[in-house]
Amino acid sequence: MEFPVMVLGIHPHLLFEVLGYIGGLATTVWISSSREDTVEPEQRHALIVAGLFGALLGAKLLAWAQHPQATFLAATEEPAFLLGGKTIVGGLLGGMAAIELAKKAMGITKRTGDAMVLPLVVGMSIGRIGCFLTGLEDSTFGIETGLPWGIDLGDGVSRHPTALYEILALWAIYFSIRHYSITNIVPSGWEFRSFLMSYLAWRLLVDWIKPADWELVFFSPIQIACVMGLSWYVTFGVMTDDEWAMAGDSSSLEG
Repeated sequence: MEFPVMVLGIHPHLLFEVLGYIGGLATTVWISSSREDTVEPEQRHALIVAGLFGALLGAKLLAWAQHPQATFLAATEEPAFLLGGKTIVGGLLGGMAAIELAKKAMGITKRTGDAMVLPLVVGMSIGRIGCFLTGLEDSTFGIETGLPWGIDLGDGVSRHPTALYEILALWAIYFSIRHYSITNIVPSGWEFRSFLMSYLAWRLLVDWIKPADWELVFFSPIQIACVMGLSWYVTFGVMTDDEWAMAGDSSSLEG
């Protein structure tokens, strides 16, 4: 297999990124039609716009920090190059921060993220197929490995297929969360919180088997962002006793 693997003459990264957005959007529409929304449609639209803006900004900023030499060269010699490159971790954290700020500005106190878990998993999984098929150009590959499932991406080195690992991890996280939330009483927002914390923990670990342009005390910029996100959740993002109590009361009323 030669990388990048073109699909119908289209670069795999572009193709599967677009398919990922389409898949995520389609899943969002499907979920919205099958469950009652917790906010008004106008507010939901405003939150989506805020989330998209924050995700784009966060994805770009962290990508630039992850590859500072390429960013500096692009800024001085080829500014158009700065438009390329994004990070999922930066997008998730940036989107979450923007939505929380927008909710505060609009006076929304309800948790609104649960409906986005499956769309995120679908979109990210499809996108990671493109990352894998792109090969070394994508910079999401793993370090050398002697394991039998290591893959040569074109440089003669058998590497961890970390993009494929991530697809498996995403669905394992999703089904674990769904199983727990179905078999237990959980408050609104618990699923999204659990998903994001699990994904950040996963990236914190798996990025140690990815090459990094630079590190700070053994942590790459993406890993540092993961630590910051997890730290926020275990300090300021803890679900309150009242939220758990309300979940129990709602379950009793439904029963």
